[in-house]
Parts: sequence; C-alpha cells; structure tokens
Amino acid sequence: MNELEIFKKRLIYRSNYRGTKEMDILLSQFVKKYIDKFDEIQLNELDKFLDFEDEIILDYYLHGIVKENIDKNQISKLFKNHSV
Repeated sequence: MNELEIFKKRLIYRSNYRGTKEMDILLSQFVKKYIDKFDEIQLNELDKFLDFEDEIILDYYLHGIVKENIDKNQISKLFKNHSV
C-alpha cells in the first residue's frame, strides 16, 4: 500500500469517527463520495477541513456561519453543497 492510499484511509477513518453520529454520517458520506476524485492538493485541504471542530463544520453546513476561516478551504465549499 502506497503513502497516498494510507493517507486516504486515515482521512476516511477521521470522517467516520467524529464524536456525534450526525457528523459521522454527514462527513463519511461526503468523504466516500469524493475521496477518489480528489488530487493530492485537495486531499490536503480535506485533511485541514477535518481539523475543524464538529460545531464549526455543522454551523457552516446548516446555517452558513463562518468561523475560523472555514470558508477559505476549497473542500468546505464543496461540502456546503453536498446533500445526504
């Protein structure tokens, strides 16, 4: 298994185990849908996106509330338009 595949598996794991069931579902479905379409730059952006706390991601997704520059992340824009 190469380094990129290991990185992808780590991102999938991080999206699946967030702390709340709602975020586990929302983020894991998003990541599974796009992970193989992302290039290395986008995967690094996803890694940074997953560093945001659940509350920040959820507020951005549901209400468009921007905290900690979440809107500066390319992945966040794609996630905002993602539907489950």
